[in-house]
Amino acid sequence: MSYGITKTLTKLLGCGWLILSLSGCAVSGLLTSYPNEMASVKEQLNSGSASSVVPQLTDKMKSSNPLLYAQEAGRAAQITGDFAGSIALYDRAINGYVALDERAKVSLSHVGANTGSLLVNDKVIPYEGNLSERILLHQYQALNYLFKGDSTAAQVEMRRTNELQQLQQQQLDQQSKTAQQLNNGEISAEVSRLKSIGDTPLNGGSYYVTGLLHELFGQPNDAYIDYRKAANVLPDNPVLQQALLRLAQSLSMPQLEEFTQRWGNPVQPKSSQGRVVLMLERGFVTPKTSFTLPLVIDNSVVSLSLPTYREPGLLPAVPATLFGSNTLSFTPLTQFTQIEAAELSDRLPFIYTRQAGRLAAKAMLAHQTQGESTGALLGNALMQIFNVVTEQADCRSWLTLPAQLDLLDNFTEQGQYQLHYGDYQQPVTVQAGRTTLVWIIDTGNLTRFYTKLL
Repeated sequence: MSYGITKTLTKLLGCGWLILSLSGCAVSGLLTSYPNEMASVKEQLNSGSASSVVPQLTDKMKSSNPLLYAQEAGRAAQITGDFAGSIALYDRAINGYVALDERAKVSLSHVGANTGSLLVNDKVIPYEGNLSERILLHQYQALNYLFKGDSTAAQVEMRRTNELQQLQQQQLDQQSKTAQQLNNGEISAEVSRLKSIGDTPLNGGSYYVTGLLHELFGQPNDAYIDYRKAANVLPDNPVLQQALLRLAQSLSMPQLEEFTQRWGNPVQPKSSQGRVVLMLERGFVTPKTSFTLPLVIDNSVVSLSLPTYREPGLLPAVPATLFGSNTLSFTPLTQFTQIEAAELSDRLPFIYTRQAGRLAAKAMLAHQTQGESTGALLGNALMQIFNVVTEQADCRSWLTLPAQLDLLDNFTEQGQYQLHYGDYQQPVTVQAGRTTLVWIIDTGNLTRFYTKLL
């Protein structure tokens, strides 16, 4: 091997080591799949060993992805009913987003992380989440406070959720005016395929939850606004239709006649009835996967690996569900993989542009090893191996979210009831003029019930 090639390879190895040092990314994290890592966590949440999950995830918050693990740990605590612990962990995730908001556009740590991503892969960039996850973070925090009995804090989180929902709508309106055009047919096709899974990142279920909270806190006008937004996303949902009919009548809204013509007459509660809301969360959201574009540049084979989603598999039918002697029929509200796929479809052109810059940088490094000598051939082979090993799509996302949210919302005579969900039973109290909220979290093998009389 010639001295020149040896010197070049030494520089390349030193550069790679420096990149990893600047990024703060462990080699194991760089080369492993986040969905594979989280598979065991989800298995534990779906079994009797769930108590060990939160400490495991909390310990991982010391890594280069504290925001992501704070979201996962907070959700794990929430699933197991530790609302106080979930509040503390979600607060850390919320603070992580605030720090991202306040961070200067260029900082030493940010330069280091993005330099690493240019020559290695996007996984060396500390996880920054997305707006859909951030909205859910505040929504889940509001529910934490609600079940813990702190209505004041729940209202703060509800208002923050509304602010972020408004920001998301503004960003979508802006994107529609300045949609990025791509010359790459394969990327454009992938964007179209993702949009066939989910066509909007707007979450009708999230609008319903904030509308419900507004009602519970005596703010019917705000509830009406959020229910209308939910119905814009899910125009055929009968629960949202009835909520709008009911509030349009009680608030004497001018849209009542239009709504009545479309959906029928509103159903108002009797004085002897209470409201029963069953929120059923099932399964876990589909993880990202990847697709690869092999390219040849200057006789060097390089590849571009990008994140994507596959069509989510069908969940089992909702188990037989009874409330007293009444058979219940849930209506689907949110499929979370659709939300995430739509979010990714909007970001994929920008991910592609950034990773194309990395591809050019790798090609430039590979070009330095061109030649006919043994050293040059070895150097070229090493660069190709380096590319194959490190070129991995960033498949990180919040994976303890549910796959689907189903809903039942109606009025029932006051009394004591048994809720039968499959093989599980849960006592439920209904009081006239009040709302009983039942949160059912079905992870597959285990079902957990949390009830609150409001």
